Amino acid sequence: MSTTTLSNATFDEEIGAASTPILVDFWAEWCGPCKQIAPVLEEIANENEGSLAVAKLNVDEAPDIARRFGVMSIPTLILFDGGEPAKRIVGAKPKAALLEDLADYL
Repeated sequence: MSTTTLSNATFDEEIGAASTPILVDFWAEWCGPCKQIAPVLEEIANENEGSLAVAKLNVDEAPDIARRFGVMSIPTLILFDGGEPAKRIVGAKPKAALLEDLADYL
């Protein structure tokens, strides 16, 4: 499984229906650090299939959702567990640091 792309239309349904924790990458096309972290998130999604899902939400296409969760800078990663925000990671980090931040959910 790779990352899922979320939109205004699918966000609430996907987050609410997730059977595993879901890490949402709030990103934008013009964001350099977002592009750097994308392949790392893809790896994490593939390596943790079944225990963690990874999704992306383009903040330019869904600004209302970004505002709802107080996303002020990107990349911002919010881990949703049981449909609720459980952890927030702001900024691009190396894979090892991300895995350490997510260890409680893997």
